Amino acid sequence: MNWESFSKTPKMGLSDGRRNSVLKINEISSHKLGKAGEKAALRFLKNKNFRIVEKGFRFHKGEIDIIAYDQKTLVFFEVKTRRSHKFGFPEDALTPSKQNQLRKVALGYCTLHKIQDVECRFDVLSLTYDEKGYSVSHIENAF
Repeated sequence: MNWESFSKTPKMGLSDGRRNSVLKINEISSHKLGKAGEKAALRFLKNKNFRIVEKGFRFHKGEIDIIAYDQKTLVFFEVKTRRSHKFGFPEDALTPSKQNQLRKVALGYCTLHKIQDVECRFDVLSLTYDEKGYSVSHIENAF
């Protein structure tokens, strides 16, 4: 596995609408934290020169958060965001059942887009948020 760390203070999605107002970590809903985490993940990938081709791809009952090219390799990203490591690392939530579901969704994506003979992999972006911003770990070939 290849681990990389990256920190960035979020600029979007974590204010309460008032000027210069940033919400404290406990005031952020899990949904809002996750959506803002996906935006931070996109910034991270763009800074690493990934070419984003799809966000939030849904197929049957599953979803892949981000699909991008790393040069000629098609990468399916699962983004996991947490407030802390108190209950484990974000990537710990990626169960074997979830991995199987992601494989099926990826197959659906490739079938719908007639993608053949392209190297593919599954990566995880594990984000932890605190008042200073996001800490991002990029796990290549996660499963």
